[in-house]
Amino acid sequence: MQGLRQYLPILDWGRSYSRNQLSNDLVAAVIVTIMLIPQSLAYALLAGLPAEAGIYASIVPILLYTVFGTSRSLAVGPVAVVSLLTAAAISDVAQQGTMGYAAAALTLAMLSGAMLTVMGLFRLGFLANFLSHPVIAGFITASGLLIAASQLRHVLGVEAGGGTLIELGETLLPQLSATNLVTLAIGLPAIGFLFWVRKGLKPMLRRAGLGPRLADVIAKAGPVAAVVVTTVLTWGLGLEERGVAIVGAVPQALPPFTLPDLSPALISQLFVPALLISIIGFVESISVAQTLAARKGQRINPDQELIGLGAANLGAAFTGGYPVTGGFARSVVNDDAGAETPAAGAFTALGLAFAAAFLTPLVYFLPKATLAATIIVAVLGLVDFSILRRTWAYSRGDFWAVAATIALTLGFGVETGVSAGVLISILLHLLKTSKPHVAEVGLVPDTHHFRNIDRHPVQSDPTLLSLRVDESLYFVNARFLEDCVMNRLAEGSPVENVVLMFSAVNAVDFSALESLEALDATLRRRGIKLHLSEVKGPVMDRLKGSHFIEHLSGEVFLSQYDAWCRLARQGQTPGPVKAAAE
Repeated sequence: MQGLRQYLPILDWGRSYSRNQLSNDLVAAVIVTIMLIPQSLAYALLAGLPAEAGIYASIVPILLYTVFGTSRSLAVGPVAVVSLLTAAAISDVAQQGTMGYAAAALTLAMLSGAMLTVMGLFRLGFLANFLSHPVIAGFITASGLLIAASQLRHVLGVEAGGGTLIELGETLLPQLSATNLVTLAIGLPAIGFLFWVRKGLKPMLRRAGLGPRLADVIAKAGPVAAVVVTTVLTWGLGLEERGVAIVGAVPQALPPFTLPDLSPALISQLFVPALLISIIGFVESISVAQTLAARKGQRINPDQELIGLGAANLGAAFTGGYPVTGGFARSVVNDDAGAETPAAGAFTALGLAFAAAFLTPLVYFLPKATLAATIIVAVLGLVDFSILRRTWAYSRGDFWAVAATIALTLGFGVETGVSAGVLISILLHLLKTSKPHVAEVGLVPDTHHFRNIDRHPVQSDPTLLSLRVDESLYFVNARFLEDCVMNRLAEGSPVENVVLMFSAVNAVDFSALESLEALDATLRRRGIKLHLSEVKGPVMDRLKGSHFIEHLSGEVFLSQYDAWCRLARQGQTPGPVKAAAE
């Protein structure tokens, strides 16, 4: 039963579900449902799909995440960045508006779901760590700008397109003279109103005497007000006849059963985009989930989150949706609204199912400019250029990684940007670890502690070279350590013993082992002994599994102080040698 609860977290929190939790979850579900109706429609259009696909992708996926997910606040569904990635991936294999385009979206969701599930079953949640936070921040910032720029055509009422900022500019600028002023008169006020709603409506309602919960509900319903007002105006004034693009007919039905296109050619074309969507979606989702869980002292299981998101995407693939993940804005709203369990997501799904079955005729005259305004306001909140200033001040390497990710995403598209982000993150890690910090250490007087001789007043011995290695040793930096030691042994050096302090070394791979053997041999020829100190147990186990310890010219000391006492000329009278691992 314990093993089953590991893969079905609902069996854990569901056993103690209380009436008070039910009340709080229902209130949160109402607030999130009101928010999601216009958002779901908008994100589907961003992905190049019919508006109903956004609602379909927000029903069954949420229900499945409720069963398999571990976060009690995460709200799963379509999000801006994944919608943009979906459009970029599918536009290469099918024409927008065709059945093949919709089928490719289902296939993309199925591939993403399968990948996430397999990664979860094999406990590969750690792979998300290969994307550094600065690179992710840069990618999301650039994606936010691309998304906002891509929606300007709907606000202006013109035809434009492109996957990069340059392409969007080249197609949009020549069309400015053809701007539909009526559409613009809808889109611009909608953007201004939505920005004001996000910042100013709730404080105004609180000043008017409304309670915090009611004021919050009304503020979250702001986008719905924009939808209602512009829809009524478009219908009442006949603005469709004046060139205002509308959503049109949306099927009045629950999510249908759909089958993805399983042709090998399509799967091979979408495999890499699906992998990128899976990684980006998981990183965004787990970041939000862990942040919200930390607020309440809860824990998130990254591997089970992979399974939960995988199940959600598989659900989207067979119910007319497209790739989904945990959204930042809706999850924060869900948490702030008082959601206590994943059941809040299930209630949200029921609310969206009701909307899909009974309310879709009401959005027939909804202007696309209003949905574009919803997207623009949402994604501009993701844009954070301060990451450039902060990384410049802290780490130039991180700064150039962020700047490169932003530039490549804007200049060459989201797929190139996210691929570059993954590559840059890995290269950044390799660069940082390729030249580990190696400090020469000495004894702090009247203590057993050793510190960097360049930073602290310490005792040292000319015949003893003690080096603290501040990084695990593997193929990238193995030769660096060897060169570092030899560079510190100038010609005619009085050094008789070299001690490598391994307190910060968590692993030694085979390349590093060979480098240590070569270093020992080189020092032996010069009449110098090589010793190790403070070797961690797992590292020592590996070294003992080879012949390195057996043939080592020196010894292995339990502590650096033991090495000092035994080897330094001004050291204390030595006791028994301790050749052991810490």
